[in-house]
Amino acid sequence: MTGTVTDRSAREYPDRPWVGVGVIVWKGDRLLLIRRGRAPRLGQWSIPGGAQHVGETVFAAAAREVLEETGLTVRPTHVVTVVDAITRDAADAVHYHYTLVEVAADWQAGEAAAMDDALEVRWATVEEAVALVPWEETDKVIRLAASQRSGR
Repeated sequence: MTGTVTDRSAREYPDRPWVGVGVIVWKGDRLLLIRRGRAPRLGQWSIPGGAQHVGETVFAAAAREVLEETGLTVRPTHVVTVVDAITRDAADAVHYHYTLVEVAADWQAGEAAAMDDALEVRWATVEEAVALVPWEETDKVIRLAASQRSGR
């Protein structure tokens, strides 16, 4: 995205949904969690991810976001599901609206480190992850990805 400035403020009170990509990164029987460094859900444990860029495939966005947030190289394998993430303010106006494409990926290289939008990173079992993640939709995505993985 050389020469392009992203206006993050346009994500608040948007006039259209933003496409985001969430990534369930597997390394053996553990998955990668980040503690979010930006709203929405600032400070909460989640999976890495972010907005898809124009001209970028979903899998390319998944690999880029994981690299930017954690320094890891991953290989996206499949789409797990799609989630609507709509956050309303006290007046019931839409503060954030994301359509999240949730992608499974396999760790390829690197040591996880908190970078860019991440405050912390950690590897967790599925049980540890669902205990740490407060948003019910992420919990469901993690469980679904684990179920798909065990069915392979």
